[in-house]
Amino acid sequence: MSSDFTVRDKVAIAGIGETKYYKRGGAPVAEFRLALEAIKLAAADAGIPIKQLDGIASYSNDRNDSVRVATALGLPELRFSNMFWGGGGGGGSGAIGNAAAAIVAGYANYVVVYRALAQGQFGRFGQTPALKGISGPPAYTWPYGMSTPAQWIALRTRRFMHDHNVTEDALAAIAMACYHHAQTNPRAIMYGRPLSRKDYDESRWIVEPFHLYDCCMENDGAAAVIVTSAERARDLKQKPARLMAAAQGSDFRQGAASENGPDYATSNFKTLAPRLYAMAGIEPKDVDVAQVYENFTGAVMASIVEHGFCHPDEARDFFKFENLIAPSGKLPINTSGGNLAECYMHGLELIIEAVRQVRGTSTAQVKDAEISMVVSGPMVAPVSDLILHA
Repeated sequence: MSSDFTVRDKVAIAGIGETKYYKRGGAPVAEFRLALEAIKLAAADAGIPIKQLDGIASYSNDRNDSVRVATALGLPELRFSNMFWGGGGGGGSGAIGNAAAAIVAGYANYVVVYRALAQGQFGRFGQTPALKGISGPPAYTWPYGMSTPAQWIALRTRRFMHDHNVTEDALAAIAMACYHHAQTNPRAIMYGRPLSRKDYDESRWIVEPFHLYDCCMENDGAAAVIVTSAERARDLKQKPARLMAAAQGSDFRQGAASENGPDYATSNFKTLAPRLYAMAGIEPKDVDVAQVYENFTGAVMASIVEHGFCHPDEARDFFKFENLIAPSGKLPINTSGGNLAECYMHGLELIIEAVRQVRGTSTAQVKDAEISMVVSGPMVAPVSDLILHA
């Protein structure tokens, strides 16, 4: 892939910011205010005046309109604004990629990517709304009790586990690794609450094969990152996290309705991952640490397989607790605790942790981490990825 047509090494994440994270319903201020706070913290981290921001990007239909945000922050000019299509966390890395494209194209100089959530103020993602009538694809599933993300991902996970002889041990290992990393992270909601295998096994079923601890949390808060050119980033306050690659997209017929996708157990990265590696010029073995979006543990398993870290039929042996933890696992994952144990900020907190790993400031630092990957939104459509390096 020609370097003329990629963002590789042309942009960097220069600033990161996040509010305090709260249990769903616990935020003491409005969601919009949380968004502004995270953006201000990211600008301070980068060491730039807030008024230098001239681009805004987000994803998952964030409620906090870009023009309103720009006005509230007092930005002199908004030169670029962008929203990544689709719900869920599939657009986290894609929003960074869109910001990077804007920087390379000269549309803006400093683009802030943010995500703000206050489910206690607007409603819960994991809850089925009360409806008087229903039509379209949901009419084939919702009236029969299949109406939540946990159920959709559980069926796909069951297919993957059946096809490749994987047991519940793999799911438990992922959950326990996330909780393990949260114990070194004071920002994490589950800090001070370690998870044992006994705790995991005795927790209530949500929908088989998922126990309580296989499922992401519900939180209030906001997070933001600032993207600029690699040249500008060199002169700023923090060590830049340079973008090796960013990719987004979807496999064949992943939008097929009514559980009718032809590749039912896929995490939706089979066509995207090769493009990502080609842009970065690396192979899976070169990745030091990965932040893999975990709405549910089964999606993490399928995503890691589809990014080439192990063969599907090797999953049973690969997904062991000791292989997934920092500092010395084969592939340390979700080193801040992730969606399961740090905070559910639709995966933007995973991107912030990827930056910390490259900076060398993670609370569960992987030794000499040079290359950090983020996998955004498995088993939704579209999805996205990014790779950062020091």
